[in-house]
Amino acid sequence: MSMGKRSGKQQPLWVGTGQLPRSAGHRFYEKLNQLLGEAEFDRRVEELCAPLYGDEHAAGRRSIAPGIYFRMLLVGYFEGIESERGLEWRCRDSLSLREFLGVSLHELVPDHTTLSRTRLRLPASVYDAVFKLVLGIVEAKGLLRGKVAGVDSTFLRADASMKAIVRRDTGASYQEYLKKLAEEAGIENPTAEDGRRLDRKRKGKRTSNEEWKSKTDEDAEIARLKDGRTRLAYKAEHVVDMETGAVLAATIHTATTADTASLSTALDEARGNVESARAASTSPDDGGRDDDDEPKGPSAVVEVVADKGYHKAELLDELKDKGYRTYIAVPAQRGTRRWHDKGGFFTARTFYANRERTRRAKGKSLLRRRGEVLERTFAHVCETGGHRRVRLRGRENVEKRYVIQVAAMNLGLVMRAALGRGTPRQAADARKGRFGAFFVVWAAWMAVVTTIAARVVTIASGLWLTAPIRRTWGPVPGTPESATGC
Repeated sequence: MSMGKRSGKQQPLWVGTGQLPRSAGHRFYEKLNQLLGEAEFDRRVEELCAPLYGDEHAAGRRSIAPGIYFRMLLVGYFEGIESERGLEWRCRDSLSLREFLGVSLHELVPDHTTLSRTRLRLPASVYDAVFKLVLGIVEAKGLLRGKVAGVDSTFLRADASMKAIVRRDTGASYQEYLKKLAEEAGIENPTAEDGRRLDRKRKGKRTSNEEWKSKTDEDAEIARLKDGRTRLAYKAEHVVDMETGAVLAATIHTATTADTASLSTALDEARGNVESARAASTSPDDGGRDDDDEPKGPSAVVEVVADKGYHKAELLDELKDKGYRTYIAVPAQRGTRRWHDKGGFFTARTFYANRERTRRAKGKSLLRRRGEVLERTFAHVCETGGHRRVRLRGRENVEKRYVIQVAAMNLGLVMRAALGRGTPRQAADARKGRFGAFFVVWAAWMAVVTTIAARVVTIASGLWLTAPIRRTWGPVPGTPESATGC
């Protein structure tokens, strides 16, 4: 057989559609496509974006379909891709993703510049509407309760370096600041090390947001992460359904925004999202919901669970007036509490009622479950979803991408309930696990069969070899037959 050689081929001028290779598809994306098709995702997204585009007969090139754009952002979560360049390459390279997007082999996948311009031109309200649309899918599948909400936050690393920070007052860089600091101290021809030595001795020894800012991303702020490092960051906050794990609201704040300052707004947004999802999934022909177990009206979110970072006496009183029942952990505090500057008797009564609820069996159970359910959402979105470090600049830009990232996580929750796996990687690993288990059982069974067969062969061969010896040489010495001479 001769060796084949790779050579250039003349491409045909015309290729029939029947000659194009069809992708075998991916089971996960096929099910997800079916789920989005049942909810009429593309049509409803086009209706949301239609007022923002020109007339159908307007001059110029047509934009990409909004359904394709948002599907590519969903792929970013399911594939763990953080950048838009990576999204373009992955969707262009994968046949199953082309089938999910509805892009044929002879068509071009939208490039990263198109994704970037589309993101900038669509307002944040469209992304919020798409999030509510996905939340309506979660509600239609029976995975939205809205009775108990847990709240927590985490830091996201900004797409900006601490080396690029500048002074807010003069605009000088850090190296220029060190040089000026050394010159003011009377050092001639100062070096960078001289400036650093003086900077270590200054009072406070902190890089303050009041004095410094990022030159590339002014919305990013300096924060100390959980591992002790100082980085430019944003703060992401989730309001999660404690019974199902669905995220009811996701917002992006500046890194120094206090938890107590954003809690009330986040809960109100979550309540509005739940009401919108229920209104969208309830048809007028059904006469509304008849299930008494589901909350209705403004009581969509009743109980609130949070850690001690959200504890503030005045905030507890405000949440009570809005109809929330709080289970917020109380931080340890020494001395006598004083209430004359915090609202007086009514605030004190709300504080002690919250503390009493957290000490009961139900409160302890909710606080234990809070760490499990809420941290899981951050692990899915930020770690496996590839969004711990953002690749966009500006708080509004980051929030647009992050909201769709969380919406994809909610779709993964629905897929996990329907398919047993929430991401394509989990579905592939499950198939590998089933094959591995089958191989282990098969190998163990073959080992047992081989052992038994070897034992049978050994016994049979021993009996077969013994008989001819006795017939040829006579009785074996030392037996009764040899003694008698028979």
